Amino acid sequence: MRVMILGSGGREHAMGWGVSRSPQVQEVFMAPGNGGTSNVGRSVPLDICDPPAVLKAAKDLGVDLVIVGPEAPLVAGVADPLLDAGIRVLGPGSKGAQLEGSKAFAKAFMTDNSVRTAQFDVCSNVRECRRALSIRRPPYVIKADGLAAGKGVLITQDLDEAIRYCEDLIERGILGDAGSKVVIEDHIGGFEITALAMVDGDRGIILPLSQDHKRAYEGDRGPNTGGMGAYCPVPWEREELLSKIRGEVLEPTLRGLKAMGIRYRGILYMGLMVRDDGSIWVLEYNVRMGDPETQVTIPVIGDQWLSLCWKAADGRLDVDRVVEDHKTALGVVLASEGYPARPITGRHIQGADPFDDGTSLVFHSGTRLESGGLVSSGGRVLTVVGIGEDLKEARERAYDRIRRIHLQGGFYRSDIGLRAMGEV
Repeated sequence: MRVMILGSGGREHAMGWGVSRSPQVQEVFMAPGNGGTSNVGRSVPLDICDPPAVLKAAKDLGVDLVIVGPEAPLVAGVADPLLDAGIRVLGPGSKGAQLEGSKAFAKAFMTDNSVRTAQFDVCSNVRECRRALSIRRPPYVIKADGLAAGKGVLITQDLDEAIRYCEDLIERGILGDAGSKVVIEDHIGGFEITALAMVDGDRGIILPLSQDHKRAYEGDRGPNTGGMGAYCPVPWEREELLSKIRGEVLEPTLRGLKAMGIRYRGILYMGLMVRDDGSIWVLEYNVRMGDPETQVTIPVIGDQWLSLCWKAADGRLDVDRVVEDHKTALGVVLASEGYPARPITGRHIQGADPFDDGTSLVFHSGTRLESGGLVSSGGRVLTVVGIGEDLKEARERAYDRIRRIHLQGGFYRSDIGLRAMGEV
């Protein structure tokens, strides 16, 4: 089997690592890959948001399965011509990708299909934004409608700041077309978790639950980021919780997609808030795996990863199969100085070889190889993952490994997983 993975981040490095471990796989193509992915596959220079170019590359390389990592190529329709050509794809077509491509579309879809979510307004000018904010209490939640690489959300107690952000999005265009409309919604408190499901068009299997840490700094302070760390599974994962997610979120979502004529094969990411009363609220859908959740989920499900990908893309998941979580993984993101606003790149990195020593892994995100060695090329540079029998052991191994990596000005959060361990 030949597998091509689209993307260049830590998520895709982890996907490639999981695929490359299978004896069924003859060759892995990382398109385009990064400075660390050569240990799992061959790099293929490719514009992954150009559907005809991706189709040509897949045909030329004799690819049997394409796994799409990021959201942008899915929204651009990269899966559609591949599917038309009979090539298996883990990732929905452009219609299904609108669940992430437009927050306004997603919120309306949730409402239409009785999926519990916060009350919301969709605004296309600042006057409408002011009115929507005036009927809400702080904290105020403002979301850009389109794709913003995980950085199009503001949660603030300050009404003036909320209005300025709406002006920045709509009038000043700081996110381009992605901010031409905004969603303003009620704030939902509770405990946030990520539920990932493999979906084959009709059915879905929920993978072990994980939790991301979005804020840049310790104590959940600072600006939102793409994610600064994660762990999997969550310690309180129980069949009752999984059953509620399945019945209240996953199944009505799949029914709604089928009713719209959308055959969704791929990953469905459900960003959830669990409230003290046990109710589950959907914050967002994504149409791909999260980063860094992928980096901690794949080591937990291990050898099942490729089989799940293949069967989902082939439309024949075994819905009775339970994905076991025999171990725990915790990942810590090393970020460039200045991230997320103005990351400083081009700095040398030492100690970041992506080898697997059985207890820890290093997945590369924003790295590239130059003649002088490995250098940073993005805001989030690496995800260092510890693997253990429990969260405490996984955490110790992750931090022991990341302390041996040097990047000038680089930083990471020191509190990943502490809340789950009851230490904050």
